[in-house]
Amino acid sequence: MKRRVVVTGLGAVTPIGNTVDDTWASIRAGKCGVGPITQFDASNHKVKIAAEVKDFDPSLWIDRKEARKMARFTQFVAVAAAQAIADSGFDKETIAKVKSGITIGNGIGGFEVIEASMKKYFEAGPDRIPPLSIPLLISNEGAGNISMLYGITGASWTLATACASSTDSLGLALDQIRSGRLDVCVAGGTEAAVTGFGIGGFTVLQALAANFNDDPQRASRPFDRDRSGFIMGEGAGILILEELEHAKARGAKIYAEFAGYGASSDAYHITSPSPDGAGGALAITRALEDAGVRPEDVQYYNAHGTSTPVNDPAETLMIKKAFGDHAYKMKISSTKGMTGHCVGAAGAVEAIICIKAINDGYYPPTINLENPDLEHGCDLDYVPNVGIEAELDCAASGSLGFGGHNGVLVMRKYKA
Repeated sequence: MKRRVVVTGLGAVTPIGNTVDDTWASIRAGKCGVGPITQFDASNHKVKIAAEVKDFDPSLWIDRKEARKMARFTQFVAVAAAQAIADSGFDKETIAKVKSGITIGNGIGGFEVIEASMKKYFEAGPDRIPPLSIPLLISNEGAGNISMLYGITGASWTLATACASSTDSLGLALDQIRSGRLDVCVAGGTEAAVTGFGIGGFTVLQALAANFNDDPQRASRPFDRDRSGFIMGEGAGILILEELEHAKARGAKIYAEFAGYGASSDAYHITSPSPDGAGGALAITRALEDAGVRPEDVQYYNAHGTSTPVNDPAETLMIKKAFGDHAYKMKISSTKGMTGHCVGAAGAVEAIICIKAINDGYYPPTINLENPDLEHGCDLDYVPNVGIEAELDCAASGSLGFGGHNGVLVMRKYKA
């Protein structure tokens, strides 16, 4: 018998809310977090819009002096972790005393630190590189800072599988708890890539939407005929995963059962998903088998749905291969129309959205879906523009990363 794993705490910092409650309220309202870039001067960029985190003050959750020693991506995840740990009923003393660990997904690290430090290096020489450049920019500092803030001495990992990073970090946490190595895990992901180099690099890769600068609210349009690329987002999502009996023994509230995880590799291309959808379908099938659920048990699928010309048809085919005829009966949506693509944080944020959807009985919409791309096979029920109030017992969420990384999670309503 596998040890059952449940979710006992949630925390989030996103382009549509600096807490889980605010983010979920925005999801229910169909609010879009995309707007003009404010973090740098984008006047000479082809892409001038992004889904930025707004009015962010880390000192509301962590010590101001500690926050100053963190890059933006670390601040995001430290705040999300503080929210989730508090929400779970743990605190600094109690979470350090149980068999706890940390798994954090991150695609890039301290992008703004890399840019500023390299500028100093080229302009003033190696002796003028800011002393804290390396510890600020390396991607493991998210997990490292959480362990230091809370005295968690169990294992802590950082996973970098591009856009699948936090989905994979949650899968690792699930496996660690099932195996008995951990009873509790602070798990999720973070990203802060709205910088000049970040936006410029993804633009020349032809990954970003460059034709909606004057209409940013309509820019991210998953599965729509007129989609042209993704919108860079940022933020963090953290879930407290806990072994069921451990959670019950301390009287924790339980949001949902974290039921299954599956992963695969396309072995196809450095940026594009396999057009036949085989790799992603395999990850879905593995996740369903791991969770012990049938394809027809899944009522809602939160798609990767990046709004790129290549991703959306390939992902639709992936869903059809894995779910068969049921693909046409289930609800599917991409919430990236609202949040943008939060890269290493995307999977965790979307897992949180799935859990809130289960708790509320609400299927989130795919906003900006005006003309489904039927020509390229996007003919499923993507919950266009308006969410649906209905009972929801089982949801899945998929993430597809550059390099062919596929990760899928399955979450269920908790039943004793």
